[in-house]
Parts: sequence; structure tokens; C-alpha cells
Amino acid sequence: MKEEKNNRLKWLTVRVSEPEYAAIQKQFKQTTERKLSVYVRKILLGKPMIAEVRDASLQEIIFVLIRMQKDLNGIANNYNQMVHKLHISDTKAELKAWINLYEKEKKILNLHIETISEYVKKTSQKWLR
Repeated sequence: MKEEKNNRLKWLTVRVSEPEYAAIQKQFKQTTERKLSVYVRKILLGKPMIAEVRDASLQEIIFVLIRMQKDLNGIANNYNQMVHKLHISDTKAELKAWINLYEKEKKILNLHIETISEYVKKTSQKWLR
């Protein structure tokens, strides 16, 4: 069975004054929601809201891990492109160029893995205190 997508096609536009917007932003920042649209939708639909209880150090860890994930996704994308080029290459010159590019990307990947490993060690030490 196919899952039904919940596409939001209808727009709801609300005008607010600067003080009202500032008050909305202040209340929004006191919750765990990360998008204002999700926050407003929950308020309008009367859904429960969770007050922010996150630890600041945990928030920092999350931001760093998200950045690392984006870096790794970029590296994976580059690797997939390189493998595709390898499959379509038909000359020795193209193969040599691919090998050089592969070695360069491998060094970058190893640096990122080392950075992640060091960060995980530091984070675990901080976490286990």
C-alpha cells in the first residue's frame, strides 16, 4: 500500500505588527521547534508544544555533528561522481586522472574521519564527566 503524502497546498497569510512578531519569535525560541512554520501550525491546530529543555553543550554538539554530516554527504557525492567517471572512462589517461583524483579525495576523507574521531572522543569525555 502506498503511503499518503501530506502535501500542504493551501496558504494562510497573517499580518502582524513588529511587537507581535517579536512576541511570537520570543515564544517560538522557548520551544524545541526549529521552524517557525511548524511552530505556528502546531499553535493554530492546538497541538502540544514542548518547552525547550536542551542543554547548551548538547546543542553545540548537535550543530557540529550536522556540519560533519553535510561534509560527509559532500564527500560521498564526490565519490559517487568519481566512480561514475571510472565506469565511463575508456583510455589510460582518463584512468590515471581518475586514480589521482581518487587519491586526493581519499586524503580528504581520511582527514574528515580523523576529525570526526577526535570530536567523538572529546565529546564522550565531556559527556561522561
